[in-house]
Amino acid sequence: MKYVSKDLGSFGLHLINSDKFKTITIRVLFHTPIKKEEITKRGVLADILLQSSKKYNSKRNLTIEAEELYAADISTNNQRMGNYIVTSFTLQVLRDCYTEEHNLEKSIEFLSDIIFQPDVENNAFKKERLDIVKYNTVVSISSLKEDATAYSLTRMAEAYDKESPISYRMTGYIEDLEKITESNLYETYQKMIESDYVDIYVVGNFDNKEMTSLIKKYFKLKKIKKRKPSYYLTTKKPRTRRLFAKETIDNTQSKLAIVCPLNKLTDYEKNYALLLGNIILGGGPDSKLFKEVREKNSLCYFIHSIYNKIDNVIVISAGIDKKNFQKTVDLISKNILDMKKGKFTDHDMDVAKEIYHTAREEIEESENRLIAEFIGESILGQEPMDERLKKIMKVNKRDIVRACKKISMDTVFLLEGVKDEND
Repeated sequence: MKYVSKDLGSFGLHLINSDKFKTITIRVLFHTPIKKEEITKRGVLADILLQSSKKYNSKRNLTIEAEELYAADISTNNQRMGNYIVTSFTLQVLRDCYTEEHNLEKSIEFLSDIIFQPDVENNAFKKERLDIVKYNTVVSISSLKEDATAYSLTRMAEAYDKESPISYRMTGYIEDLEKITESNLYETYQKMIESDYVDIYVVGNFDNKEMTSLIKKYFKLKKIKKRKPSYYLTTKKPRTRRLFAKETIDNTQSKLAIVCPLNKLTDYEKNYALLLGNIILGGGPDSKLFKEVREKNSLCYFIHSIYNKIDNVIVISAGIDKKNFQKTVDLISKNILDMKKGKFTDHDMDVAKEIYHTAREEIEESENRLIAEFIGESILGQEPMDERLKKIMKVNKRDIVRACKKISMDTVFLLEGVKDEND
């Protein structure tokens, strides 16, 4: 595998050469500092661009053309990356050696048409298309509670800091959806094309010179733009007393969500020591939380912790019976305290390092993971993965303890199931 990154002024081009895949994957990322009131509009915009284009003026025609291109797959996504919102367009297409000559180029042109040649009239998207997307967005927003675990994490984040991007709902907001019109949505589109910083990632077996030529041909972005704010959220000072919040839901099982802000980590602690510390705490089936809370004390159906270094937090999620709420919180708190005191073994560290090593090897088996990896390097400033692996293997117990001492349990949210199991 080889990686080449090029700054072409108006966008960054990232070429990831690998012979492991029969497909070539191209992902186009539009980045802009996130604003809560713009989230819904960006989601609607990404969806409406897949409804039609100037050349393919219906969803049916788009689908037919994708099939003609040997089932080329195009998808969109909106996600928050720290202080930024990232709207992405992804093309996955078979290599020409499995299809026919120039199928790749035709597919790239198809992707370009969808992004840069929208189906608009008089500087506005068409009402019938917007109505379809708005209806689908209402359904998506209304179904948030159907995934109780995800909903508990959303409500936890809102209780933790409703002013921070960490609390923003990427599904969008009904009140903002109602304000979207055909014309102001097109204004948002123009702003995205003209002002967002753009990165293009390509994964697969291809010739770099040829691919660079094709990207330049079909992605004629001219305006030079620079990223300004950091992607990383600033450190939030932990509360002096924990915040407890609760909401009821018509389920038998309750969901527990806890956010733990991290106080002034060094770069080394952020990228290495705490990463291992979280694996030991709750990052796998051999973790302390899994063994102590679930297996030994049978207090939950599932439990894990996720370290989000961009947001500068560790988030703990568990499925519990409501009667076990306080015992579970107390035991989680004890396990965090044990990490701060160094109450974990060399074996725990060896297992965590092996988990990291295995995950590192699996990255090269997935186009999506490879793109995520190199986004980390090119945008977030991570060191190359081989260098990170070397440093991870040298992390010692003292490093982990020092990092874990900066963990604070701040906000505890219970989504309490009030439905009786016998109902």
